[in-house]
Amino acid sequence: MRQAQVTRNTLETQISVNLNLDGTGQSTLQSGVPFLDHMLDQIVRHGLIDLEIIASGDLHIDAHHTVEDIGISLGQAFAKAAGDKKGLRRYGHAYVPLDEALSRVVIDLSGRPGLVFNVNFSRARIGDFDVDLMQEFFQGFVNHALVTLHIDNLCGRNAHHQAETVFKAFGRALRVAIEHDPAMSGVIPSTKGSL
Repeated sequence: MRQAQVTRNTLETQISVNLNLDGTGQSTLQSGVPFLDHMLDQIVRHGLIDLEIIASGDLHIDAHHTVEDIGISLGQAFAKAAGDKKGLRRYGHAYVPLDEALSRVVIDLSGRPGLVFNVNFSRARIGDFDVDLMQEFFQGFVNHALVTLHIDNLCGRNAHHQAETVFKAFGRALRVAIEHDPAMSGVIPSTKGSL
């Protein structure tokens, strides 16, 4: 079973993550940041993973530490659940539209952290959520999941739509990358022999 549990306790946040890569799109999300929970649910539903995140943090300051540390914790859980990546497709990509917005996400389970984040949000906040924190979330994820991730919002005027297409596309690209490839059964998908 490709499952993992991670607990992260710092002076700024306390986070518990339970992840099942072979799930059915079920979630329990209690980050204390409602918009982040909404975006995480897009990953779960479109990635067909099961995810439980229970977090508390210094939200009286702002949401930065909580959002970043959830990205870190989810990345750590992903790395554990994916294991040696034998037999996986490794690469995944997806385009997702929502009305006027369109985003593309490409992922490589490369074993090397890298993020290219090209999203010019139409406004700085979505409700109370600072859109700069989305890049912090994904940076935390790639640093600890050890994946290369390219995120491009190709068009959009509504910041909520822009964000939602990014998270939906991420879930769908992830879903493809973690699929078992029958042609690669038992083989690590790399000419180096390791990822």
